[in-house]
Amino acid sequence: MALNAASHNPTGEKTGPISGQPPPPSQDAKDAILQSANGDKQGHSVPGQEAGTDAAAAASGGKKEKSERELAKDRAKAEKQAKFDEKQAKKKAQQASTQAKPAKEAKEKKKQEKLPDYEEKTPKGEKKILGSLDDEYHKAYIPSVVESAWYDWWEKEGFHKPEFKTNGEVKDEGYYVITIPPPNVTGALHIGHALATSLQDTMIRWNRMKGKTVLYLPGCDHAGISTQSVVENMLYNRRNGTTRHDLGRAKFVDLTWEWKEEYHKKINTVLRRLGGSLDWSREAFTMDDNLSAAVRKLFVQLHEEGLIYRSNRLVNWCTKLTTALSNLEVDQKELEGSTKLDVPGYDKKIEFGSIWNFKYPVDGSDETIEVATTRPETMLGDSGVAVHPADERYKHLLGKKVRHPFVDRLLPIFGDETVERDFGTGAVKITPAHDFNDYKRGKQHNLEFINILNDDGTMNSNAGPFEGHKRFDVRYTVIAELEKKGLYVGKADNKMSIPLCSKSKDVIEPILKPQWWMHMEPLAKPAIEAVKNGSITITPQSSEKTYFRWMESIDDWCLSRQLWWGHQIPAWFVKMDDGPEYDSDAEYWITAKDEQEARQKAEKKYPGKTFTLERDPDCLDTWFSSGLWPFSTLGWPKETHDFAKLYPTSMLETGWDILFFWVARMIMFGLKTTGKVPFTEVYCHSLVRDSEGRKMSKSLGNVIDPVDIMEGITLEALNEKLK
Repeated sequence: MALNAASHNPTGEKTGPISGQPPPPSQDAKDAILQSANGDKQGHSVPGQEAGTDAAAAASGGKKEKSERELAKDRAKAEKQAKFDEKQAKKKAQQASTQAKPAKEAKEKKKQEKLPDYEEKTPKGEKKILGSLDDEYHKAYIPSVVESAWYDWWEKEGFHKPEFKTNGEVKDEGYYVITIPPPNVTGALHIGHALATSLQDTMIRWNRMKGKTVLYLPGCDHAGISTQSVVENMLYNRRNGTTRHDLGRAKFVDLTWEWKEEYHKKINTVLRRLGGSLDWSREAFTMDDNLSAAVRKLFVQLHEEGLIYRSNRLVNWCTKLTTALSNLEVDQKELEGSTKLDVPGYDKKIEFGSIWNFKYPVDGSDETIEVATTRPETMLGDSGVAVHPADERYKHLLGKKVRHPFVDRLLPIFGDETVERDFGTGAVKITPAHDFNDYKRGKQHNLEFINILNDDGTMNSNAGPFEGHKRFDVRYTVIAELEKKGLYVGKADNKMSIPLCSKSKDVIEPILKPQWWMHMEPLAKPAIEAVKNGSITITPQSSEKTYFRWMESIDDWCLSRQLWWGHQIPAWFVKMDDGPEYDSDAEYWITAKDEQEARQKAEKKYPGKTFTLERDPDCLDTWFSSGLWPFSTLGWPKETHDFAKLYPTSMLETGWDILFFWVARMIMFGLKTTGKVPFTEVYCHSLVRDSEGRKMSKSLGNVIDPVDIMEGITLEALNEKLK
C-alpha cells in the first residue's frame, strides 16, 4: 500500500503537518555504534568484510574460499540463467518470424504487381522524348528506362566519329585512337569485357572532351580454332552426328558464316548496351575483304624475304582438335609422381607421372640393354639407343644393334656425349619423330624418323600389331606384352610436366609434320628496342619485364592450323609429272595473293614445264591476322585517310594474359610492315576471376553477363544460361 510522505499514514487518512527530517546522530553515538559492530563477529560485518572473519585478515586483502555447497549453488544458478536466456532468445525469434510474415506477404504482393516492360515512345534515332518523372517507371532508377533511345540518337548523329579539320587534318589538340581488342565471335560477352570497355571508353570520352580527334574502333575476331570447335559440336549434336566432312568444306564454311553473323550481332548489341562510344561506321572483322587482303599480302612478302618457310618439323599436335598448336597454346601441368588424369576420348583415367623400365635384346647375343620411358607407347617409334661413349658398361655395345620386340626393326646403339651416365640406366631410347629432345639427336646422328600416330591419336601401320588402337590404350598393352616376353623391369614415380591443349585439355603429342613456320628472332629484336627506347610504354612495369623475358627467348612460330574456318594459307604446290611428290620438297611451293598470280609465278620459275597447282588446305593461326589489327583496321595495305592521319594508334588497353599471343605480335608486325610502332602505350588490366581464382569460362559455369547485372535475372534463368 502506498504511504503518505508526510506522516507515513495509510493513504486516505487524515495527517498532520510535515515535520521534516530527523536530527542527525551525534559523533559520540556514531563511534559507539561502529565500535559495537566491529566487536560483534556474529553481527554486521565491517564494510568489505564478511561476518565472522577477522578484521585484520580483511584489511590485508585475504579472501574466503567458497565451500562445495556454495559452488554447487553457483552452478545451479548459472544453469538456471542459461535456460532463461535460451527461452528468451526463442521468444524473440518467434516474434521476429511473426513480424516478417506481413513483410514477406507485402513483398510477394509487390512481386505480383511488377511493372510491364517499358515501351519507349521515341522514334528510333531521334533525341529521347523526356516524359514525366513522377510515373511508375521513374520512381526508382531502372537502367533500361533511363538509357533507352539515347545510344541510337548518338549513333545517328555521328557523335562517335572522329572530327577532322576542314582540310582533313587532325585537330590542333592532336588525336587519340583505341582499336578495341576484338572479342571472339564464339559467344556472349562477360564481365571481363565490360571491364575493358569501361576503361577504354573512359579514356576515349576524356580525350574527346579535351577537343582531340578521337576514334574508338570496334570489331570482332574470327577465332579459328574456337569457332570451328563450337560449330562442329553444334552440327554433331543437332544433326544426329553429322561432321564437317559430311558437309564438305564449302558448305561447312557457309554454315560457320551464318553462325558468326548471329553471334556477331549479339556481341555488338551488348557493346552498345554498355554505352561504349564506338564508331560503328568503321567496324572491322578479321576475315572481311580488306583484312583478308592484308593477311595475304604480308604472308607473301615475308615468304619471299625468307622469314616464312616450309619445314617438316615436330609440332604440338592436339588429337582432339586434329590441328597443330603454337607453344603459347599449350599449358603445362606439373606432376609430382604417379597421377591418373582424364583425357578426352577415354572412359578411364590414364596414368602419368611414372617412368617405366624395360629391356631391348641386343641382336646376335644373349645380352640386353635396359632403357626407361615416361611414354611406353612411343617405344613403337624408337629408332636408336644412345649411351655415353665413355661409359664402361656399354663401350663393348657401341656400333651394335638391338632388336625391336614388336616390329621388324633393328635399332643402332650409338655414343652421344649429352647422355647423362648417372641418370637412370645411362642408356636412352630415341624416338626422333615424337620427342623434341630426341628430334635433335635424330638429326645429329642421322636416325630414322618413324611416325607411329594418325592425326586422331590412333596407331598407324608403323606400330605393327598395335595398328588402329588408341595411343593410351597401347600404353598399357605394350607393358603387358613386354611382361609376357620377360623384358619388363618395373616402374617408379617421376616428377614431370604434361603438355595440355589450352582449348580441349587433350594431352599434346609431338608429331612430325610439314608446316609453315616464321623466323621470329629478326622480328623480335626491333620490338624489344622499341620498348627499351620508350617508343612504346608498357604498364604496369611487371608486364614490361614479362614482355622482355619472353621476347628475348622467342622460338620460331608454327603458322599452320589444320582448320577450315579462317584464312586459308595463300600457297600452292607445283606438281609436275617428273617432279617430287606433294609437299616433299619446300622449293616447289609458290605463295601468291590468288591462284592466277601463283600460276604466273610458277610459269616464270619453271618455264616450259607442264604442271598443276594444289593449294595448301590449312589455315593460318588466328593470331597472324590479329597481329595486323592496329593498321589493317585503318585501311592498310591501302593508303587510306585514316591510316595516314590516325596511325600509329594511341593506346592498347588489354588483359595481361594475351601479352605474348597478341600484343608482342602486333608490335613485331607493325614495325616490320609500316616502319612505325602500332601504338605508343600499352596498359594491361587485371583479370576478373571467380572466388577460386579462375578466369571466366562458360565451361566452368562462372561467367557473368553484364546485361544481367544491369537488368537483373532470375535464378532459374541464370542456371539455364550456364548449361
